[in-house]
Amino acid sequence: MTDHELYDLLAGFLSDNKRALFDRFASLRTRHVTVVLEDIYQSQNASAVVRTADLLGVQDIHVIENRNPYQLDRGVTLGSSKWVDIHRHGDQADNTRTCLELLRQRGYRIIATSPRGENITPHTIDLDRPMAFCFGTELTGLSDTLLDLADEHLRIPMYGFTESYNISASAAITLFTVMERLRASDVAWQLSASELIELKLRWARKVVQSADLIEARARAKKGLGDQS
Repeated sequence: MTDHELYDLLAGFLSDNKRALFDRFASLRTRHVTVVLEDIYQSQNASAVVRTADLLGVQDIHVIENRNPYQLDRGVTLGSSKWVDIHRHGDQADNTRTCLELLRQRGYRIIATSPRGENITPHTIDLDRPMAFCFGTELTGLSDTLLDLADEHLRIPMYGFTESYNISASAAITLFTVMERLRASDVAWQLSASELIELKLRWARKVVQSADLIEARARAKKGLGDQS
């Protein structure tokens, strides 16, 4: 069965309101922008970034776990982790390099949020090519490896005495500014038709009780019908 057929099947078990929400929010999702979190150790910050990504329509978050395991705080995420895709990179000798190579293969520019950035800000960064925004640990920021491998360094303007923003604030400022600019642009930032239906299917599987059994029965029934 195709993803479209499977979604139509499970949609019959969703409320009208839930189907309408899936249609509305899937059309506002993007993979033109993604987030990379390197060695975040405070669950509140990690969870706040997930919540921000969901609210701004950023579908994918890549988590690098070289030293610190990635943990979520349900009191902060408020269920947002159900609707975004979290990709964990923690089983390689150099998880940072592995993650960045994967993203480059998928066409992303690697953008390090760092004081090294002089001219590029969330308001001026070029939007045409897909962007992977990288945020580092609470105390030391991004690793030297990631900073060296980045294609661009982005600076968030500051006008006070403190040296840097909190990581969750950095992510919120960057993603909000870039997503607002994207939505007002003519860049093709939205998901394709096949990605839309695949995303709605995954969402439906998370909320429909016994979705796997429903699908299995439908496949079995379709198989018997094909043989007749």
